[in-house]
Amino acid sequence: MRYLSTRGGISPLPFTATVLEGLAPDGGLIVPEKIPELSEADLRRLRGLSYQDLAYEVFRLFADDLPESELRLLVDRSYATFTHPDITPVVKKGRVWILELFHGPTLAFKDVALQFLGNLFEYLLLTRGEYMNILGATSGDTGSAAIYGVRGKRNLAIFILHPHGRVSPVQALQMTTVTDPNVFNLALEGTFDDCQAIVKQLFGDLEFKRRYRLGAVNSINWARVMAQIVYYLWAYFRVSEAEGAEEVRFSVPTGNFGDIFAGYLARRMLGGRIERLILATNENDILTRFVNRGDYSVREVIPTLSPSMDIQVASNFERYLYYLFGEDPERVREAMVRFAEEGRLRFSEEEIRRVQRDFLSASVTQKETLETIRDFYQETGYILDPHTAVGVRAALEFLEARPMICLATAHPAKFPEAVSRALGFEPPIPEALKGLSERPRRVVILPADPAAVRRFIEENALQIS
Repeated sequence: MRYLSTRGGISPLPFTATVLEGLAPDGGLIVPEKIPELSEADLRRLRGLSYQDLAYEVFRLFADDLPESELRLLVDRSYATFTHPDITPVVKKGRVWILELFHGPTLAFKDVALQFLGNLFEYLLLTRGEYMNILGATSGDTGSAAIYGVRGKRNLAIFILHPHGRVSPVQALQMTTVTDPNVFNLALEGTFDDCQAIVKQLFGDLEFKRRYRLGAVNSINWARVMAQIVYYLWAYFRVSEAEGAEEVRFSVPTGNFGDIFAGYLARRMLGGRIERLILATNENDILTRFVNRGDYSVREVIPTLSPSMDIQVASNFERYLYYLFGEDPERVREAMVRFAEEGRLRFSEEEIRRVQRDFLSASVTQKETLETIRDFYQETGYILDPHTAVGVRAALEFLEARPMICLATAHPAKFPEAVSRALGFEPPIPEALKGLSERPRRVVILPADPAAVRRFIEENALQIS
């Protein structure tokens, strides 16, 4: 498998090179040259596998320049850190199925990919005798999951930017209480979009990127998306068998388009057996406006109860544009240049119809989020975190004969304030979160200024001897 840039400015790369590259040098995102389609024989072979075995088989399709024995070890090591034997169990609750993605070390779906990516980075760097400085931005969960994936790893340092005061207290504690010497937490006085823009600007400075060996851990890194494909296939196999259904729908709370883009690829691989994906947003609804009206235009970020989705510029959206535009990199490049200048994109009626064959979408208010947490608990006894509640609320708008699978992207204990507002009590605290507030913390507060971040990296980055 070779990999290309959405903007067409690189020669095809093997998988391992794309992992270390992160963002393509031409500013585009890396995509596979083809999306594998699973045959009927493949589906029969994969259906009964354990999560680890399924992940290994999926990764083999995309990472064919890794030795199979090493890939097997990486998969086993990565998922040994999860507390549930199924890794991402699927449970029926009321009228929907819940795909629980919060059984990893930081209790969020990002662990599924970042435990693997941290081990993969270490393996590749040690094999090559190289170093890397990971640079990423987080709206909440990516930061802690990336830090837990990389902490203590050899030949790696990590710099994570988060918007100061705009992530949940638990999310902030999970990041800032990791004091390993290779971990640097930077709280920026701005929004997540400011953090993300600074990361992209620094990656776009190719001389700076090369000098400090910058690597990406955000969902701009292809390996993140690849790892997330697995749980869509896993859930499809289990729910379709349990329900005796050929097709299912998935509801995905999303702000950055990475998780749902993995679902789009899984849909392609399954030959459309995921009938459509429900794209659920909070009041930061740029993606819902795109699906429903073809309106992809930036507005002010609204702080909400689901802070990981408080995003206006969705990093992974460019990957979907690549396929929407018929894999035409020149058109993607022109569109992204125009978007940078105007803050909006326009689409033809035929393009909007094609989008709506892939997605349905709804935007969920904070009031509706709290109502959903309360009503779902009263109906099923199951506590939703506010992000998952957004996905469940949107799913209930599009229920029909096909089974509906809702992605539970975080443990409710990560958002006790929202749960308490809805239910009148806080969710039970799992072991992973106990005592966080008593631990030492390490964080640096900086202005949302690329020059300030650049100086900090220059002063603290690993250097290649």
